Amino acid sequence: MSDQRLLFPKGFVWGAATASYQIEGAWDEDGKGESIWDRFSHTPGKVDNGDTGDAACDHYHRWREDVALMREMGLKAYRFSISWPRVLPEGRGRVNPAGLDFYSRLVDGLLEAGIEPFVTLYHWDLPQRLQDEGGWPERTSAEAFAGYTEAVSRALGDRVKHWITLNEPWVSAFVGYRDGRHAPGHTNLHEALAAAHHLLLAHAQALAVLRGNCPGAALGITLNFTPQEPASPSRADRDAARWIDGYINRWFLDPLAGRGYPADMAQAFADPLEFVMPGDMETIAAPVDFLGINYYTRNIARSEAVGEEENAPRTVFRGDEITEMDWEVYPEGLYRLLGRLHFGYDFPAIYITENGAAFDDRPGPDGQVDDPARLAYLRRHLEKVRQAIEIGVPVRGYFAWSLMDNFEWAFGYSKRFGLVYVDYPTQRRILKSSAKWYGQVIRENAGETG
Repeated sequence: MSDQRLLFPKGFVWGAATASYQIEGAWDEDGKGESIWDRFSHTPGKVDNGDTGDAACDHYHRWREDVALMREMGLKAYRFSISWPRVLPEGRGRVNPAGLDFYSRLVDGLLEAGIEPFVTLYHWDLPQRLQDEGGWPERTSAEAFAGYTEAVSRALGDRVKHWITLNEPWVSAFVGYRDGRHAPGHTNLHEALAAAHHLLLAHAQALAVLRGNCPGAALGITLNFTPQEPASPSRADRDAARWIDGYINRWFLDPLAGRGYPADMAQAFADPLEFVMPGDMETIAAPVDFLGINYYTRNIARSEAVGEEENAPRTVFRGDEITEMDWEVYPEGLYRLLGRLHFGYDFPAIYITENGAAFDDRPGPDGQVDDPARLAYLRRHLEKVRQAIEIGVPVRGYFAWSLMDNFEWAFGYSKRFGLVYVDYPTQRRILKSSAKWYGQVIRENAGETG
């Protein structure tokens, strides 16, 4: 399995990632409060097959086994998120000691195993109590997030040296409040825009708390990126690509870089944005130590403003390799994205905080799980990361998504992204062939193999 083309600079961080609601289970144990995903998944018709995260991968009880698997794989880092309602059941005020203790034990276990914890403070499980008060469209949620950050960073800041404030705020805001496909399931553009703004404000306020409580720690935020490519050279397709790029990518990226909200998108949304207060944009532009990038695929933009007969013929088409999510396998998009972000925005450092693919994995007659398509996906994307580093992009680490098969949000348990196979009825874990290959790459980069 050796592949010498995948040698990376010394100190490159090799990891895998998960999220609290997707793996922990124990949804109402030890004083944990209800989250918006608890409420959403228990609402009939919201999640495929009626699946919920009530048990998920039972990581809350099996975390020691999971850390042992990470160690067996040779992971050097683990990116996980903290469940806000597990720590503050009402979203603010009273701290649940059992919740903090769980994460403290997990951090200690990781460090004992030689694995660096990368903590994400928010990966979509807002306390339901805060949603009942209006959720992210309300400015008070950002203030509550600062209080939550205070509690967590005081408890873990002596050991955690890498913090990510938010995971994919675009999804939280627009998929949750505009499209309705994620919790809380609303369909209101104005709510989505207000949520987006208050998420960015929450990020900035959390940065200030972390700077005070965790001196010397590296702080960042993770955005999801979907590069856009026009389906043809026509003006209509180029306009469509720019609009979607503004919607998914620039609406969050530009404010973080001190450029404010993109003017073309503000005009297109035609929303008064009255929730933006004086000084907000300066606050949001507070410097970060790194930008986290979640990349899975590109989008080929075809205009809906003109009919097919009025548009130029398509010249760009999806490739033949498609994942179970109906996403094109397109490693070149990651290379181009990294170049764009570095040369166009110049963040101090970049981590690939998620990258992976869902395939229909099943154990074979020998009980093993062979997943050559995922292995190839990871290898080809890592090759593009290495090429980006060679042209000067400061990529400092890579986190495969995901450590293990888990609850894939509105898709329930029907999509498997894991390096580790999970048999949900028995909670048995099996290292897939991709996990073994990834471990070999990590060992080669550590100089542990010939």
